Amino acid sequence: MSPPLVLALMSFCFLFFGYLGVPVPFSLMAGVFVGALLTDVSLAAIIQKIFDGVDSEALLAIPFFLLVGELMSSANVVVRIANLSLSLVGHIRGGLSQVVVVFSMFFSEMSGSTTADVAVMSRALGTPMRREGYSPAFIAAIIASASTIAALVPPSITAVVYGAVGNVSIAGLFMAGIVPGLMIGFGLMIYCYFFGPIGARKPRASMRQVMFATGDAALPLMIPVILLGGILTGWFTPTEAGVVAVIWIIAVVIPALNRGHFRKIPYDFCLAGLIFSLPLITIGAANAFGWMLAYLRGAIVIADWITSIAGSDPQIMMLLLVLLFTVIGDFIEPVPTIIIFMPLVNTLTQAGDINGVHMGVVLIATLAFGLITPPYGLVLLMASKFVGVPFSKALRAALPIYVVFLVTITFTIYFPKVVLWLPKHVIPESVGCFKSPAGTGYICPN
Repeated sequence: MSPPLVLALMSFCFLFFGYLGVPVPFSLMAGVFVGALLTDVSLAAIIQKIFDGVDSEALLAIPFFLLVGELMSSANVVVRIANLSLSLVGHIRGGLSQVVVVFSMFFSEMSGSTTADVAVMSRALGTPMRREGYSPAFIAAIIASASTIAALVPPSITAVVYGAVGNVSIAGLFMAGIVPGLMIGFGLMIYCYFFGPIGARKPRASMRQVMFATGDAALPLMIPVILLGGILTGWFTPTEAGVVAVIWIIAVVIPALNRGHFRKIPYDFCLAGLIFSLPLITIGAANAFGWMLAYLRGAIVIADWITSIAGSDPQIMMLLLVLLFTVIGDFIEPVPTIIIFMPLVNTLTQAGDINGVHMGVVLIATLAFGLITPPYGLVLLMASKFVGVPFSKALRAALPIYVVFLVTITFTIYFPKVVLWLPKHVIPESVGCFKSPAGTGYICPN
């Protein structure tokens, strides 16, 4: 059977089982097994590819970042971060919607998980927003949109997976993701100010109140400093940074802020492991599916189609990839999407002479956008469930917010110097720079 027909059958099986409600990893494996039966690929080779997908030291960072988020939320320290956010922006037009965005910008730098963000914000801020008269649809939309910041800013789990699979500097992705992450955050704040509900106007917090709230949240806010400081100085890898952050919470934060939580720590460990098992099995299945895609030359066919339209123009290549990933991201979560299509991404990165970190940030921002677009929209679906509003109403409320993401993605494509400025000056090697033969400074590619 011809490779294109096999690919079509694999894709049909995946989509068919997916729409029947079969979990993503098993839907992917159904397609892989169909492809193996119709080619000369052995089932033993498929199983090997599944294990190859999870056999990466960099992926060990994920359970520790998940554990950080779980410890932070279950130990009730998120209340201190919410109070700090309220003291900073609670008086601005939009009130609690502004607090949601700022809270997410703080908490994203601790958990790295969009799903953790949406769960924590829904519990911590969903009910207060209802009491102040915000519509449930808007609450779900703004919480879901703000939670996508976690996919971009460090310690983004999506960036860890992209770097591990694509052999791209994870630290470079962390640094480059800060600009688009902040653009989405400030863009959402601007949207809430001009177009969102007014909310209950609160008096501006005094400097003393702001300082008190900052001191109250100081210990949890040390976590991003530990994560970024350790990684940027080279003291430890992203995986080791996650371990250090967990130790900091258990040894310092919980004893100081919530000593009674010690008896619940074993439960937090078990829950983080359980949550990690879900993306882990998906990573293995997606790796096998991506390998079959490459084996059947599917990546080359798609790459040839894109280069036939874009030529050697890197911006047009990235725009076409954004279009492809936007459609795919509507149906598949970011992690399996990255793994399945990484051969295609690597091919186009080389063909367009695109910096690997730049390409990574563009696609991660695109996949973050896919988390709030129909028909799947994982975090928007989660937020609507937590808030208790139909997905269709949450989707209608989120539609105007799409402009913020489209502007951010377009800016990220056309202004790589701005996006790569931070990694180029903090970790030059992460974006391909090398030490000057003269012995001073670095030489960086254009």
